[in-house]
Amino acid sequence: MPQWLCQQLMKAYLRKDRRQIRLLNECWFFYRNS
Repeated sequence: MPQWLCQQLMKAYLRKDRRQIRLLNECWFFYRNS
């Protein structure tokens, strides 16, 4: 997983920001599949 994505996910988890987490997970999914 890219460093920037890791950091974004950590911040989202700390804020318990479900929408952001879902968005980042989708980002990672597309990133990995491309």
